[in-house]
Formats: sequence, C-alpha cells, structure tokens
Amino acid sequence: MKNMNLRLYLVTDENCMPPGRDLFHAVEEALQAGVTLVQYREKNGLGRSMLEKAIALRRLCHRYNVPLLVNDRLDIALLSGADGVHLGQDDIPVAEARRLADLFAVNNVAACQPDYETVTERASVHRMEAATTSQTAKPVLQTEKHFIIGATAHNVQEALAAEAAGADYLGCGAVFATNTKKDTVPLGLEGLRAIRKAVHIPIVGIAGITPKNYQQVLAAGADGAAVVSGILGADNITETVAAFLTGI
Repeated sequence: MKNMNLRLYLVTDENCMPPGRDLFHAVEEALQAGVTLVQYREKNGLGRSMLEKAIALRRLCHRYNVPLLVNDRLDIALLSGADGVHLGQDDIPVAEARRLADLFAVNNVAACQPDYETVTERASVHRMEAATTSQTAKPVLQTEKHFIIGATAHNVQEALAAEAAGADYLGCGAVFATNTKKDTVPLGLEGLRAIRKAVHIPIVGIAGITPKNYQQVLAAGADGAAVVSGILGADNITETVAAFLTGI
C-alpha cells in the first residue's frame, strides 16, 4: 500500500446518494477518477454488516492502491484489514486506539477476509453478504503496515491534543456549512489556517467543500479535502472528481 495521500479524500454515506446508486459502484467510479483516500462511514450500521462492507471496500480500494480507513469503529477497522481508523472527539482516544492497534499487531490477531474480487459486479449489498458464506477466509496481519489514525479537530486546542496523542493526520471542520453535519459550527478558512499554523501533521478540511471552494481550502494550508455528498451525491461522479483535481 502506498503512502497516505490526503489530496481528495472520499468519505462514504449511503444516505446522500441518489436512489438506486450502489455504494460499491460509486466508490469504484470515484477511485477510477482519482480520489486518493477512502473512509468507510456508516453511523448507524450493525457490526456484522459493517465488517462485511469494510472487507469489500478494503479489497476494492487496494485494487487501485488507495488506502481505506474506517470511521469511528476501531474494531471494524482492525478486523477488516483496513489501513486505519478516523476517530471523532467522542470516540476512543487516539492514544488508546494506537495502543490497541499495536497490541493487535503484536499478537498477530487476524481477520477473516472473504474473497470479494467481483464485489463491484454485484447488484446490491445484500447479494454481497449472501455470497460471503461460501468464501474461504484469508487472514491479513496488521504487522505488515503502519496503522493510520486520523482524528477530528474543531479548533486549535483539539488539534494540538490529537497531535500530541499520536494522530497521523487531522480532519478539520466543519470548514463550511453543510447538510451532512447539521450540528456543527463552521470552522471557516481562518480557523483552518490557525490549525495549520499550530500543528505539524497533515490536515484535511471537511464539510461543505465543492470544486468551487476546494482551492481555497488548499490555500488555507490544508493537505487536501474530505468530501461526502459533494462526490457521492453528484450527478456525474467522474466529472465531479475531475473538477476537484483539475480546478475546472
């Protein structure tokens, strides 16, 4: 797996997709178009279903040499063989997550990873889940790679604390108002600049970021942007990703 590239970071949310759009087809289209990192996020998902989806997404992302992270759920991230986890302020503390991830690696605890080579050809998640019962387990050990831990920061204080605790990068926001996160106060570009000046690890802006304001986020010091509905809810995912990356 190549090094973490935060330039255009896709965060999944099936609720923001148009009716009939398949999650795995959408993610693959975004990967083909050039997204550089994927985070699997499902706030109200059930453990077994989330693990199966994470395994499938991990295999899909790795075909394009792109890392997969899992939002909030350290257990799902470790068991699925994902490349890391992204933690919010109310999740397991970064230092504790690192300790658990290291213990997982040292003890060679492996996940059962079914072969989902044709997952994007399946018509639905339900068909994917039904197919898992006939697959052979393929363990992957976390000792083979550095486990990425990202953390959310809404202000300089949270950013400094996460960096000190050992976070690999910060997701900073909400940069702009967004319907995806309705309970947050926008950080704004000035807040993003303040965090950039305060910490040394990479940062990404999140929330309300579109091709039109993406360059402003980079100019404020971010290493990239995390985008949810701006990509998965777009009429044409390929054209939208291209617009982000080319500035056109």
